[in-house]
Amino acid sequence: MATGPEPILERLAAKHQAALQRGFHAWPSLAYGLPPALGDARWTPELILATWQQAETGHPPDGRLEYRVGASGGGFDALDFRWLPAERALPAGSLVELSIPLDRRSSVARVEIPVPWYGAGMSFGSVSEQVMLARAMAAQRWSTFTSTGEGGYPEALVPYRAHVITQVATGMFGVREETIQRAPIIEIKYAQGAKPGLGGHLLGDKATAAVAAMRESVPWVSLFSPFPFHSVYSVEDHRKHLDWLLAVNPDALMAVKVSTPVDIDMVAVGSYYAGAHILQVDGGYGGTGAAPEIAKKNIAMPIELALPRVHRFLESEGIRDEIVVMASGGIRTADDMAKAIALGADGCVLGTTELVALGCTRCSNCERGRGCPFGLTTTDPELSLLVDPGWGADRLDHLYASFADQLRDILRRLGLASIRALRGRTDLLRLVERGAP
Repeated sequence: MATGPEPILERLAAKHQAALQRGFHAWPSLAYGLPPALGDARWTPELILATWQQAETGHPPDGRLEYRVGASGGGFDALDFRWLPAERALPAGSLVELSIPLDRRSSVARVEIPVPWYGAGMSFGSVSEQVMLARAMAAQRWSTFTSTGEGGYPEALVPYRAHVITQVATGMFGVREETIQRAPIIEIKYAQGAKPGLGGHLLGDKATAAVAAMRESVPWVSLFSPFPFHSVYSVEDHRKHLDWLLAVNPDALMAVKVSTPVDIDMVAVGSYYAGAHILQVDGGYGGTGAAPEIAKKNIAMPIELALPRVHRFLESEGIRDEIVVMASGGIRTADDMAKAIALGADGCVLGTTELVALGCTRCSNCERGRGCPFGLTTTDPELSLLVDPGWGADRLDHLYASFADQLRDILRRLGLASIRALRGRTDLLRLVERGAP
């Protein structure tokens, strides 16, 4: 097998197309002895249960549950690492550094997180306030961040504001001067990987009185976020957008969330010259069950192909070490995180995996007001009470601990003492043929 990066990425693209033709849901779920309604090919029943168990114990499962990959046959599931022989790996107990800076534009990084991840934007309306609070509490414990999403900034999050990213999206829902001023990081969402070019959509039965008050809208009326920002059609417009936010909060880092169009490399360079500190490259494998499958599977570029393209183009422009690239959109496991970083990201943004840790079974009823039986993707005042924020924070705490231990083990087995040394190392990846170990 060729060891250079180009043959691997070309074959990975072919595997992605083959997986699409098979259909991500066309797989023998009953072979696991579990109900076919539990999960899908990316989030298999095993992977859901393994994530739940990690949130219970803080460790990967000891039994036969698969906790590293799904069964899609493409994407991160088609990749594995070229492990070193045991004698060349770092000894057990070796110090392995997981921290990454979020500000590479300053001579001294103003913000650094001890683990290479933070929480993705999930808005009030798409999830409950209790879920948002649990995520903020966990972010504080780990000295990392979580994003409000585009639904506004609930007052319950204010005590955790040092760890809360506020998002500004095209609908401008809940965007206020005070929420921008209290945020250490401001995230501008230009596009979402699960719905590229489609904007956002919150159905009327999720727009409760509380949600409508936060978004300054009418209760029980569906809400749309247009695509794109109609004030941004060039890099110069993009720069003015960031300058506007910096005028309100000059101390904040600027994060830009984009999907993966075919010119994602040019988008990345444009965001750098607009002044962004963080570029979040959002692939189509993420999103809740409310995201349309036809958009997730057929629009934009797969995240595993977009990341090396962005990384290499930024390197060729001589600016790679001046902007932080965060990967999102389908990061499920510690292995996914390590693979995304090897493909060119600095770190990752977690969304769905946190919901799975809190009980999500991927039933895809997220768009209905009372569709989530676990009180996660709902704003119903009764169902929301199923999630106690303290309980949720404990579970995320355990999940993070398991992920951190796994990442250290992956790096040791690759002979690396730092997560930063893994960035862009496509030579450490190999393709896994279907049915092969």
